[in-house]
Amino acid sequence: MATGDSSKGIYDYQYRRFFENRSHHEGYDFQHAPGGSAQPPTVTFREKLRWWTLDRWRRRKQILTERDRLQREIIQIKQRTRSE
Repeated sequence: MATGDSSKGIYDYQYRRFFENRSHHEGYDFQHAPGGSAQPPTVTFREKLRWWTLDRWRRRKQILTERDRLQREIIQIKQRTRSE
């Protein structure tokens, strides 16, 4: 990996390398990895969130409940693989 030149900015060497390779560039650069093959889980609500929404505590509770459920699933998967 190249090191930065002390007379320039700390990321100049990365930009220089990017511009040198831009004609045959493929994939990700600057250490950006793909997000993966699975979509992240989402929690949906009946109504859109507005700044004046009074049920924020219900929304937060629903999000935390879903988060806890997913964590329990992961723990159960880990426990099943250990017992097999």
